[in-house]
Amino acid sequence: MAIYSRSGRRRPSGGGFELFAWYLMRITGLGLFVLALAHFLILHVLYDPSQENATFIAHVRWSSLFWRVMDWSLLMLVLFHAFLGVRTVIGDYAKGGTRMFLLTALYLLGFALFVAGTSVVLTLPGIVPPA
Repeated sequence: MAIYSRSGRRRPSGGGFELFAWYLMRITGLGLFVLALAHFLILHVLYDPSQENATFIAHVRWSSLFWRVMDWSLLMLVLFHAFLGVRTVIGDYAKGGTRMFLLTALYLLGFALFVAGTSVVLTLPGIVPPA
């Protein structure tokens, strides 16, 4: 019988990758809470949502390094948190060759989404406002 922590899943004994993934799941969850709340407050309290359109996105958000870093960080935290959650579910329910196939597919998908998300944030042109 497994002993569970208050969070429902016990900390892996020993060290290695499983312990790293266990901590990373909690860190990404905390980071998501902070960044998602900040994202919501900034875009729905500080700015008027009725004024947010494609021009606003191009002039205010995508021309600012702060917003690109904020959006990339939020995207990566979501990606890593979801990846670790699905990895845990696969580990709990799949066995043998099926587990290896699903984990390999998950790693490939996670890498592809990381590359796609990063390339969009880095290369999507923003309109630099005149100085």
